[in-house]
Amino acid sequence: MASYPTGFGLIETTRFDVSSALDSFLDKWRERWPEWAFVERFVGEADRDRSVAWFALLQEFDDMLNASGDTTPQDAKLAWWGEELRSWDAQRSRHPLGRVLEPVRAPWAQLADALPGLIDARDRPADAAQARKALAQYAAAVAAVEAAMFNSKPSPAAAEAVVTQMLALRVQEQAAALPQSFSDEMEWDKALQASWPSRVAGPRPRRIYAVLARGRQQARIRGGEYQPSPAGLLWRSWWAARG
Repeated sequence: MASYPTGFGLIETTRFDVSSALDSFLDKWRERWPEWAFVERFVGEADRDRSVAWFALLQEFDDMLNASGDTTPQDAKLAWWGEELRSWDAQRSRHPLGRVLEPVRAPWAQLADALPGLIDARDRPADAAQARKALAQYAAAVAAVEAAMFNSKPSPAAAEAVVTQMLALRVQEQAAALPQSFSDEMEWDKALQASWPSRVAGPRPRRIYAVLARGRQQARIRGGEYQPSPAGLLWRSWWAARG
C-alpha cells in the first residue's frame, strides 16, 4: 500500500487502484489542455504517455506555486514531493505518476532540491528580472529532466523557455504574479510575448506545449476568446516540432 497527496491530504492506494488514480491525474491535465489531442501526433509515439504524465506533474507544481491565502497544505505537498522525487532515483515511487516517469534516469534529486524555491517565488516580484530569477533554479531543473527524458541537450535557452511559459501562465492564475514595475497584466503579457520566440529551445514535447501556451497568451493580448482552429494548431505545432 502507498500514499500520495491530493488537494485534501494523503490518500492510501493499493496496486489495484493505481491505474485509475493515474488516469485521474492525466485526465485533469488533458481537461486543461484539450488542444493537446490535436497536436500530440507530432510527439513520437514512445514519448506520448510520458509527455502527458510529465506535464501533469508540472501542473501540480504550478498549482502549488499559484496558491494564495493559507498555503500550508501546498507547502506540505511540496515537501512530500521532494521526498518522492528523490525516491525515484532508487525506483521506489509512491505516486501514480511515478509509474510512468520513475523509469526515466533523470536528475530527479535536482528537481527535488529546486521545489522549495517555488514558495519564495510566490512573492510579488519588483520587476521582470526578479520574476525570472525567482524561477531560474526550478526551470533549470525542469529543463534538465526534460533533456534526459526526451533525449535532447540541456541548455540555458531551454530553461529560459520554461521560465517564460511559467510566467505567462502564472499571470492569468494569480494577480500577485504581476511585477510591481508593470502597470497592468496586459503590459506584462506583451513584455513576455516579446521575449518568447515562436519556436523555443528544448525537446519536441516542450516546443509543442509552448505553442499552445503562447497561443493562449496571444488571445489574451488581443482581448478575444481563445478559439484556436484545428488547422492552425496543426500548422504551428508541426512547425515547432521540426526543431
